[in-house]
Amino acid sequence: MCHRKDYYQEGSHIYSELNVVDAFHKALITWSRWIDGNVNPKKTTVMFRGYSASHFSGGQWNSGGSCDKETEPIKNEQYLSTYPPKMSILEDVIHKMRTPVVYLNITRLTDYRKDAHPSIYRKQHLSEEERRSPERYQDCSHWCLPGVPDSWNELVYAQLLISQHQMLQQ
Repeated sequence: MCHRKDYYQEGSHIYSELNVVDAFHKALITWSRWIDGNVNPKKTTVMFRGYSASHFSGGQWNSGGSCDKETEPIKNEQYLSTYPPKMSILEDVIHKMRTPVVYLNITRLTDYRKDAHPSIYRKQHLSEEERRSPERYQDCSHWCLPGVPDSWNELVYAQLLISQHQMLQQ
C-alpha cells in the first residue's frame, strides 16, 4: 500500500499542510496580482463568478452524500446554508484590487436550488458498481441543463449590456 503526502511550495517556503481556505486565499492573491499587472481595464472587463452551492445530505460527494429526493427549491430562507467564508475572502481581495472586477455573486442564487442537481441521473452509462447502488454515486454539486447555469449566463449578458451602455456614456 502506498501512502502519499502532498506538499505545497510558495517561493522558498514549503508547506506540509495547507487548508482549503488558506489555499483559496493564496490563489486569489496570485490571480489578483496577475490581473492588476497584466490587464488593461480600458480594453477588458474582468468578471469573477462566485461560489456555487452544493447540496449533499448525509455526507459529502465521497462519503455517501445524496440529493436524489430533492424535488423543489428551498422556499424558506432559514434553511439556506451560511455564507461561505471563502466568499468574504474573495470580496476582500476584489475590493483591494486596482483593476475593476465584476463580481457575479451566484452563491445565494444557487443555494435555493437544491432540486437542480443531476443526482443519480448524472450520466447515461453507469458502471456495474454504480448500477448496484446508484444512491452512493450522486452528483449534488453540478447542475442540470437547462437550469441554474442559464441564470448565470443571463447575469453575464446583463453585465455586458451594462458595460456597453457605460462605455457609450463616456
